[in-house]
Amino acid sequence: MKLFVCDHCGNTIYFENALCERCGHQLGYIPEKNALVSLVCDGQTWSSPAYPGENYVFCDNAKHAACNWLVSAEPGGNIFCAACRHNETIPALGHPLNLERWQTIERAKKRLFYSLLRLGLPLQTRIEDPEHGLSFRFLADEPEQGGAVMTGHENGIITIALVEADDAERESRRTSMGEPYRTLLGHFRHEIAHHYWDLLVEGKAPLQRFRQLFGDETADYGQALQNHYANGAPVGWPQNFISAYATSHPWEDFAETFAHYLHITDTVEMAAAFGVQARPSTGDRSLSVRVNFDPYTASDAQTLVNNWIPLASMLNNLNRAMGHPDAYPFVLSPAVVEKLGFIHELVHGVRA
Repeated sequence: MKLFVCDHCGNTIYFENALCERCGHQLGYIPEKNALVSLVCDGQTWSSPAYPGENYVFCDNAKHAACNWLVSAEPGGNIFCAACRHNETIPALGHPLNLERWQTIERAKKRLFYSLLRLGLPLQTRIEDPEHGLSFRFLADEPEQGGAVMTGHENGIITIALVEADDAERESRRTSMGEPYRTLLGHFRHEIAHHYWDLLVEGKAPLQRFRQLFGDETADYGQALQNHYANGAPVGWPQNFISAYATSHPWEDFAETFAHYLHITDTVEMAAAFGVQARPSTGDRSLSVRVNFDPYTASDAQTLVNNWIPLASMLNNLNRAMGHPDAYPFVLSPAVVEKLGFIHELVHGVRA
């Protein structure tokens, strides 16, 4: 992700900011321009000195402090922003805990959409494409009606369990499942990958290459998951897979790899925005890096990887210095890098 600056006072601001913490100006994000701008209100609509003559209103979810994105103030226009218009179901907001968790979920979802918009990936809603459009269901557990909500994807519909926004519960699940990493943003990036497999791979030209790299997706999915949870990942799995879960089925291997492609691309962009340079005192030249390019327009995945490995080492060492676990507890083997190359060609092929 890029860095944003308040165009009124020059303060560096976070993507999620609705107000500048220095000058107090109202802020809003214009997705079409990838700009977080200071705003002036004329009583009904908002305008920005950065884009004179253009009028906006806030996404309707701003009234719940769940969104800082803007939509054009056209008569009869969509009241929801480019990200929130994909919401099919949100929790009952009369419950304060539901509201708090949904707000957290929305912040993660906006970072997902930042990447999808930058990559130019298809984002048809369920209304625009009733058969393959993208929609989200954010659901709270209802024990009296059948138990816990399962996070997952089915034919363009992504369900996120509301409880995943609870840090303690999510950490408990991560530990019990033996996962090295579990975040809301990670869930979004993984589940959206299944959606794009349906849109960009299934029955399309990339399918043959997919099978060469990831395996035969026609293998029984349910049985494959049962085998995985019963037996775990095979010995030596890090040589060919980004995570243990990726070994369970080719669909999950693709989804895990796709999620990591987004992790890497977005974090490298942030590093570039900060002008990150590293020259370890150990003299290890393999960990030297100067990030000064836009990873969203990178010509190949190897360029991303060459910058990412030193950055990941830096992040992990900084985390350990603070007493935290590694920020990126994964290894990019040659086989995984080749799979990342497939993802890169796939998403950039859409843009082309």
